[in-house]
Amino acid sequence: MVMMAAIVPVLLLSSVLFAVAANAADDRYGGARRAMLEEVAADAVATSDYTGRTAFAPRVMSSLGRVPRHEFVPVDLQRLAYENRPLPIGYGQTISQPYIVALMTDLLDVREDDVVLEIGTGSGYQAAVLAALVKHVYTVEIIPELAEQATARLKRLGYDNVTTRAADGYYGWEGHAPFAGIIVTAAANHVPPPLIKQLKPGGRMIIPVGNPFSTQQLVVVEKSPSGAISTRKVLPVRFVPVTGGH
Repeated sequence: MVMMAAIVPVLLLSSVLFAVAANAADDRYGGARRAMLEEVAADAVATSDYTGRTAFAPRVMSSLGRVPRHEFVPVDLQRLAYENRPLPIGYGQTISQPYIVALMTDLLDVREDDVVLEIGTGSGYQAAVLAALVKHVYTVEIIPELAEQATARLKRLGYDNVTTRAADGYYGWEGHAPFAGIIVTAAANHVPPPLIKQLKPGGRMIIPVGNPFSTQQLVVVEKSPSGAISTRKVLPVRFVPVTGGH
């Protein structure tokens, strides 16, 4: 049984790698993308004691492999785009490590007809990964320059089901609530009540919680069909802090 458990993730990853290779045959970053997916898959196994997941859903890995990460980092860092680590994108912000993007996306457990909210657009990378998996992504960025750049980038790359707004993400985006899923990509010292309110019954929120200057905990917030809230810690993480009035 142990051997079979080890083989299944490998078989799933192989099918994902084949699909990515077929889709990006002329992509000069194709080899780097496949290597990135292999590292993310290895990290999933290495952290399974924390997360309870030895592999991420094939559709999550496929989306991760198809998004051109080099388009979401500064030009002078494109050679590093497919390394499994965060990279600076300006204004004191970063693009998240691919493993963390995959983990948070997988934990959100979204469906094709879901509408989701992201807090902290950054360069737009997490929104792009989500876009292939859901009906629509609404994403909020507090830094106007990053919001403007992400809007233009996502439009240029054809992500037509992503809508970006420059605002304080603490308050969510009430006009499009409730959301089946909410992802927060910056660390907060508490879970914002407006986001809990905007979470659909049966939905999930993934958010790093803790002191912004030390290790935080990646937390899954679930709202039951009756509206009851439960939380569980998944993994120690380090995110840039939430900015704004709160």
